[in-house]
Amino acid sequence: MKKALSLLAIVALSLGTVNAYAQEDMAATEEVAVDSAATETMDSADAAVDSAAATTDSAATEEVTEEASEEVEAVTEKAFTQILKEKFIEGGAFFMSFVLLALVLGLALVIERIIYLTFAQTNTEKLLEEVEGALNNGGVEAAKEVCRNTRGPVATIFFEGLDHYNEGMDMVDKSIMSVGSVENGKLEKGVSWISLFIALAPMLGFMGTVIGMIGAFDAIEAAGDINPSLVAGGIKVALLTTVFGLITAIILQIFYNLIVAMIDGIVIKMEDASISFMDLLVEYNKKNA
Repeated sequence: MKKALSLLAIVALSLGTVNAYAQEDMAATEEVAVDSAATETMDSADAAVDSAAATTDSAATEEVTEEASEEVEAVTEKAFTQILKEKFIEGGAFFMSFVLLALVLGLALVIERIIYLTFAQTNTEKLLEEVEGALNNGGVEAAKEVCRNTRGPVATIFFEGLDHYNEGMDMVDKSIMSVGSVENGKLEKGVSWISLFIALAPMLGFMGTVIGMIGAFDAIEAAGDINPSLVAGGIKVALLTTVFGLITAIILQIFYNLIVAMIDGIVIKMEDASISFMDLLVEYNKKNA
C-alpha cells in the first residue's frame, strides 16, 4: 500500500513538472510571436514612412524642376526682347531710326502688293469657258457682262477685246496688247520702292558704321592713347547699325522675290489667256461671218 501511494506521488509530481515546462514553453512562444508581430509592425511603419518621404521628395523635386523651367523660359523671352531693345538703343537713335523707318515702309508696301496680287489672280480656264458659253448663247454683250462681273487683269483684257470686236480683229489684238501693258504696270506698282528700301537699309547701316569708326578715332585722338575702352564704344555702334541694316535688307529681299514670282505667274497666265481668247474670237467670227 505504501508503495502504491509512493508511485502515485511520483507520477503526480512528474505530471506537474511537465505541465510547468509546457506552460513555460507556451509563454515563451507567445512572447516570440508578440515580438515578431511588433517587429513586423514597426518595419511596415518604417517602410510606409520611407515611401511617403520618397513620394514627397519626388513631388517636391518635380515642382522645383517645373518652376525652374518656367523661370528659365520667362527669363529667355524677356532677355531676347530686352536685349533687342537695348541693342537698338545702343546702335544710336539717329541712324537706327532711319533703318527702322525703311523696314516699316518696306513691309507696308510688301503687304499692300501681296494683297493686291492675291486678288488679281483669276481662274483663266473657268473664265474662258464662261466667256465662250456667253458668246455662243448671248453674243458679245453677254460675254462682256461676264468679264465685267469678274475681277482681275485677265477679265479686264477680255472686256477690252470684246469692246473693240466690232472694229475688227486687228483692233482687238491692239487693244489686248495695250491693256495688257497697262495691267502689267499696275501689277508692278510700288515694287521699285521695295527694291529702294532693300538697297537703302544696308547703306544706312554702313553709314552708321563709318560714323562710329570716326567717333572711335576722334576719342583716341582726344585721349592721346589707344585705350580699348575708347575704341570699343565706337566699334560697337558701327557693328550694330550694320547688323540691323542687313537684317532689314534680308527681310525685304525675301518678300520682294515672292512678289516678283507672283507677278511673273500672273503675267504668264495673262499671255496664255490672251492667246486662247483671240482663238476663241476667231472661231466665233467665222461662225457669224
